[in-house]
Amino acid sequence: MRLLRDLGRRKLRSGLTITGITIGIMALVVFGSMANKIDALVKGGSDYYKDKVTVSAKGGYMGVGGVLSTRMVDQISALDGVDVVTADVAMLLSDEQSGVSMGTPPMISGSIAGADKGREKFQMFYATGRALTTQDEGSDVVVLGSDLARQDKASVGGTVTLRGVQFKVVGILEPTLTAPDNEAMVPMTAAQQLFVKTLPTLIADKLSANEIATGLVVYPKAGVDPQKIADEINAAISGVTPMTGKDFDKQIGAATSMLNAILIGIGLISLLVGGLSVINTTAMSVAERTREIGIKRAIGSSRWRIRREIVVESALIGLIGGLLGLGLGYLITTLGNDAGRESATILFDLTFGTAFSSVAFATILGALAGFIPAWGASRMDPVTALRYE
Repeated sequence: MRLLRDLGRRKLRSGLTITGITIGIMALVVFGSMANKIDALVKGGSDYYKDKVTVSAKGGYMGVGGVLSTRMVDQISALDGVDVVTADVAMLLSDEQSGVSMGTPPMISGSIAGADKGREKFQMFYATGRALTTQDEGSDVVVLGSDLARQDKASVGGTVTLRGVQFKVVGILEPTLTAPDNEAMVPMTAAQQLFVKTLPTLIADKLSANEIATGLVVYPKAGVDPQKIADEINAAISGVTPMTGKDFDKQIGAATSMLNAILIGIGLISLLVGGLSVINTTAMSVAERTREIGIKRAIGSSRWRIRREIVVESALIGLIGGLLGLGLGYLITTLGNDAGRESATILFDLTFGTAFSSVAFATILGALAGFIPAWGASRMDPVTALRYE
């Protein structure tokens, strides 16, 4: 309570200093939460693409953007070291994308249930309903990611419209914080029919819907390096681009690491500016309390006690600013995510680690900022301090 009273004696100065810390922590929380979301997306992609090879058409990327033939499944299956090959179809949920997308935009994906023969290790759990089965082929049914389900206010047993076609919802995924949250998963035949409608008429007329794919997923045999399979595919088949998990990490991971560093750097710069204001406030406080410090030293207070009092006071400034900044940052990220759910765009992931480290960093920064003035105050000669005007 005494520390709070000391801060209350300089309400304006303490308030402005706490405001500086608050703004810095708010920036750190907001940008840190955005970096967490990016990391979750990248980790999800890294987990999905490891130990396999994804084949796209030239000009496409990660199984999106080009047309392949399902007959390539047999060609690639015949290569040495290949265990299982599956064909997929992926396309944008809508050709008109708006707003900011953190990660992949809303997608429609189609594949044959169980075609991977148990090789796929990327786990997804269901909040309600069930997964697609082979019996669903030929039916217009869909499993929705959590964000898409929330956006469409969908429920199991209801219907959603995908590119002009009504689908019955049979399952809704639990949040993964990765790409599946923004995905509508349909049977392969339904995806092929939807994809054909996105192609120019001259191209669509030359294609058979049941032979169309946009990507192939290749699972190597146990102990076979995915890069070896990718090299074999490049040598055997023209017009395709194979990608391994290492390629994904190299291309996406490097870019997101730089972006995360920029985001966190902005927050830290804001916070350091607040730290400088703590130094200024503490130094002025020490100057105003020179006689008080001299009296304390004269009646026997140790230098350690003087330093401790001032450092604890400046740490309290950091703690109050940190808690206020965390509260403001939580409010911004919550409102931002709530607004983004309308368009299935979730920008922030505020974790306990981010919250705790932000407040701890503000408190430690406040304590460190107060140490220099505290050291000077503890070194004062008591007689000189008592004469200070």
